[in-house]
Amino acid sequence: WLREHPGIEYVCRDGSGSYGEAIRQALSEAVQVSDRWHLWSNLCGKVLAEVRSHAACWATAVNPARPGGVREQTTRDRWQQVHKLLGQGVGLLECARRLDVALNTVKRYARMKEPTGDRRAPRYKPTLVDPYRDHLRQRRAGDPAVPVAHLLREIKELGYTGSANLLVRYLTQGRAEGDKPVTTPQRFARLLLSRPENLRDKDTALLRELTAACPEMTELARLVSEFAQLLTPAEGNDAKLTDWIMSARSVGLPHLHSFTNGLQLDRAAVDAGLTLPFHNGRTEGVNTRTKRIMRQMHGRARFPLLRHRILLQ
Repeated sequence: WLREHPGIEYVCRDGSGSYGEAIRQALSEAVQVSDRWHLWSNLCGKVLAEVRSHAACWATAVNPARPGGVREQTTRDRWQQVHKLLGQGVGLLECARRLDVALNTVKRYARMKEPTGDRRAPRYKPTLVDPYRDHLRQRRAGDPAVPVAHLLREIKELGYTGSANLLVRYLTQGRAEGDKPVTTPQRFARLLLSRPENLRDKDTALLRELTAACPEMTELARLVSEFAQLLTPAEGNDAKLTDWIMSARSVGLPHLHSFTNGLQLDRAAVDAGLTLPFHNGRTEGVNTRTKRIMRQMHGRARFPLLRHRILLQ
């Protein structure tokens, strides 16, 4: 198709090396432009990976009393098993065979300098005890050994209509002492990647609290904000990108290092994407709508009706 349209001067694409090579073969003089939506999407994936890898750090700011849990312990045990075998000179493939895990899993643990667990913050549903949390917290702070029966009687006098089992579960989970809201790596990453002016006040406060609890997350928030500014095409963004890559590589964020390596491999197209106005925004919108229609009609209609619906969009 490209050879049949030799007058094309600019070709906007994602980061695929195959697309880049096809464009070079068909239109060697055309300027390749890296699509900004794909650049941002790639960064989003790396940000989520960094947030997950540092969850043991920032999660303590959310719930200091919360234990690591089974998942974190499993991660530590497997990390120790992999590194013990590697220390004995066992190869990666043999490690995977002995531990009965996938080779990519062994590679991932081998790259870890320390067994940082992917700690997941709990997600609680609202309960009938929530309105009385302040009272419970004050009573337990003044008398940690206060019987649950006394607390139950006191909050019932205040209007509590729930059961004793619900109160016991609430206290056992540590929800009475929790002063800070809980969150998940996905939500934390979303807060980092959202426009600051679009966040609610409580989300802004939570983001500030979480980033302050972990130095790496503070640096990550700064780098995300600086890269977002580069996505508005302007002359000189290519030089600013060089400074940004150097800054990103100077901090201990290995997943972000991987992102910068990808930018360098496709640097000419990335520079064009950050300085030229061309993008695939409308095309990506059509792709998204088409996929949505396909999912809605999967197993319900044949191709003619699917085609008809797409053409009506």
